[in-house]
This record gives sequence, C-alpha cells and structure tokens, in this order.
Amino acid sequence: MADTPPIIIKKKGGHGGHHGGAWKVAYADFVSAMMALFIVLWLMNSSPKIQQAVSGYFKDPSGASNKATVSVTGSGGTIVVMKDNMEQLKAELTEAIRHVNNFEKLKSHVDMKITNEGLLIELTESASGTFFDSGSSKPNGDGRAVLIALAEELGKLPNKIYVEGHTDAKPYAAGATYDNWALSADRANSTRKLMQQNGLRPDQVTQVRGFADQKLRKPNAPFDPSNRRISLIVQYTDNHAEAAAPEPSASTGSPAGMPAKSAEPH
Repeated sequence: MADTPPIIIKKKGGHGGHHGGAWKVAYADFVSAMMALFIVLWLMNSSPKIQQAVSGYFKDPSGASNKATVSVTGSGGTIVVMKDNMEQLKAELTEAIRHVNNFEKLKSHVDMKITNEGLLIELTESASGTFFDSGSSKPNGDGRAVLIALAEELGKLPNKIYVEGHTDAKPYAAGATYDNWALSADRANSTRKLMQQNGLRPDQVTQVRGFADQKLRKPNAPFDPSNRRISLIVQYTDNHAEAAAPEPSASTGSPAGMPAKSAEPH
C-alpha cells in the first residue's frame, strides 16, 4: 500500500484582531481635560470684568445678558451692570441719595424697580408737595438735591434715559391757559435740564415725555397725590429692549420746555 503523502497546514503569523477606536475616545477626553485646565488657569489670571462676562455666558448662553453689559463706577469701585444684576445699580443709586439732607423724610417718596424697559426711578409727590412745590414746574430744594445726586451717578453710565412727567386727574379751572399736559411736560423738561447740568451727558436723555393724567400710578385713586411724579427710566443697552421701548406719547398737548404761565396751584 502506497504511503499517503502528509498534509501540511501552514498558519500565518501576525497581530490579533482589530481593536477598534477606543483609544481615540480616551485621547479626546484627555485633550478636553487639558483644554479645560488651561481655560481655568487663564480665568484665574484674567481681569474681574472678563470673569464676570464668562460667568454671564454660562448663566445666559443666548447672550442677552452680555448685550446688556454696562460699566458703572460707584463708591465701591467699578462694577459691571447687566440685565440680570440691575439690583446692584439700584443699590448704588439708593446709597447715593442716602446722603441727601432730609433723606429720612423723602425716602418713602423714592421708588425704584426693574421693568421691561429698564430701571424705573419714580419721585412721587405728597399732598403738600415733596420734590416740586404745588403748581410749580421747577424742582424745590429737596427735589434738586435728589435729582443732582442721581445725575452724578447716572452720568457714569452709557445707558440712555427717558424722563417722564405725570400729574393726577385733578383738572385746572375752566378757561385756564395752563393745564396738566403742560405741567407734566414742563416738570419733565426742567428735570432734564437740571440733571444735564449736574452729571448727565448732553446726549444721554433721548426722550422727555409729558403724560398728564394718562398713566396714573393709582388708577383706582386718580386724585391721589402720588400720581403726581417724575419718572426716570434707565434703559437697557441691548438693541432688542430699545427697539421695544414705546415711542413718545403723541397726545402730549404741550411741548417740553413750554414756559409756565399763571395758573391755579396744582
């Protein structure tokens, strides 16, 4: 019987099977961690303004707060004022007027609150007159002191400002040549002049509005003296808020700055 030839099986040597891309994921994690480390080191050595801006981004990734960023120098140094920390500006202004004579008597007539337009500052009147003497379009001594203190602080801001005058619903006597429209506009304009002479930049006030009794503070009490007031609106600096701001009232009967004529006290 013939010998059967041997069967020889050859095995090719080499590396094991394919390991996949797991190493790439690990490497990417390492690079990300190193980048985060370098960012943290950079932030630790950056200025407070940059730190605040980065913090604002993570609080508001859409960037709305960053658009509203402004600088203000107060008694405590330079701070950054954004839409989400307007309370800090409010505190700065409150501290500024705290040093005004008769502040304890006046503080209940100064109201500040944050609105869709910006920071609203209202100086309201009492029955006997607080910041304006009855029927007068010119601020009295207390009114001048508070407005000057506010002007000195607001003048440090890049924000634009609206000035509004308001009255109660008590009408002037029939046949009078002066009315609530004229009084509200004149008070707003005299406020603008005084504040621009004491801190506000010439281009900082963009609107002066006289509303008479059309925007009552207390609609259910139209004759309440607190309806007579001056409103200062510190505008947000982002374009969206400015575009949404209302236009001056078309129904204002008298242009701001109209000289006051003889009229019954109001």
